Amino acid sequence: MALFGTDGIRGLANGETLTAEIAVDVAVAAAHILVESSSNKGKRPRAIVGQDSRASGEFLEAAVAAGLASAGVDVYRVGVLPTPAVAYLVGESGADLGVMISASHNPMPDNGIKLFSRGGGKLDDAIEAAIEKRMGEPWTRPTGRDVGRISFDETASARYLTHLLSSVSTPLRNLKIVVDCANGASSVVGPQAYEKAGATVVAIHHAPDGWNINENCGSTHLEDLQARVVAEGADFGIAHDGDADRCLAVDAHGNIIDGDAIMTILARGFKERGALKSNTIVGTVMSNLGFIQAMKEAGIDVITTAVGDRYVLEKMLEGDFTLGGEQSGHLIMREFANTGDGILTALQLAQEVVRTNKPLAELAASMTRFPQVLINIPNVAKEKLQSSMAIAQAVTAAESTLGDKGRVLLRASGTEPLVRVMVEASSDNLAQEIAASLAATVKAELGN
Repeated sequence: MALFGTDGIRGLANGETLTAEIAVDVAVAAAHILVESSSNKGKRPRAIVGQDSRASGEFLEAAVAAGLASAGVDVYRVGVLPTPAVAYLVGESGADLGVMISASHNPMPDNGIKLFSRGGGKLDDAIEAAIEKRMGEPWTRPTGRDVGRISFDETASARYLTHLLSSVSTPLRNLKIVVDCANGASSVVGPQAYEKAGATVVAIHHAPDGWNINENCGSTHLEDLQARVVAEGADFGIAHDGDADRCLAVDAHGNIIDGDAIMTILARGFKERGALKSNTIVGTVMSNLGFIQAMKEAGIDVITTAVGDRYVLEKMLEGDFTLGGEQSGHLIMREFANTGDGILTALQLAQEVVRTNKPLAELAASMTRFPQVLINIPNVAKEKLQSSMAIAQAVTAAESTLGDKGRVLLRASGTEPLVRVMVEASSDNLAQEIAASLAATVKAELGN
């Protein structure tokens, strides 16, 4: 089984696929692959290493730093910071590679290793495959003055905060925002960014203790945020996940504003300001049909990719597009960053509220969301999904029933051991009925 998924390596920390030993091996192999391909020849290779707030990140970060230093790489630890902060700092500092220890929105027992190449971009599949192939190979170890050094970069957080604020051209005065930090990587720098941009901020779930990351909070558990926004009389709320590369929102009435709605708002704003290159936005196969229709009505073309912000970025670079993202709240704005950044997204969304002088609910109303049902089916042989004739026939029958008023998507998760069944339809009951039927077929065909 491949070690890398759609977003680096992810699994149970200290379990079979994510041990300290594996972290060391990955770091050494990554150092060899990325430093060998670097244009920074003749200089000591450098790496930026960060982590989210999981307790397991402490030993995994130590293992990664040890592996890199043993391969002759100078390591600059930046502590608990968002994943996009590591990506930014790699590019800003000219480092040869970056490593983020995080499992994003996954539960606390999980963790992961995300790698960034020179410039701060995520690795493509070929490089990840090359790293995995070279893990554990014999190599000549540096000694003496050739081993790497490990230090802590005290300025990293401030530099990332400056970067975030440089994207704000319209001060967020008179806005009251509630931010749910998921007890994760945004717990300090997130509220700081919104306050320095001019907003009044109420922070919740911003006291990480190593175990409470994503626990009934953040972008996967919006109930606390919804209640607090209404109780505070706030203009809206923002929810991040554990590593703060995504952003979901809640309007003043407590209604959820997902990534598709946020993209709709930002795309319209970008177009009005002439900042939407080729009047095109990049989405994924999970983008809601309501988003597709809203973009068509606004005269904006939509290009779709596989799920994963790395694939969204690839398509954006290919067409030199400026805006793209996912329903989950990963948005990329190439004017400011080359990876999804939840804090950056929230700042741009807040600016649209101020710039238009319209409440978030009114801005979000420009998209009518099709009822969408998503069923996750765990513990199935996901690798057999594409070869099952019975599943293919069930999907064809469902698509015939829906016609042009809905759609079906079945896909194997790239980060978790499960198959996802997604159905959109003109009514919630129809979507539920078709999704349940497809899920039963998947279980019958792929169940262990």
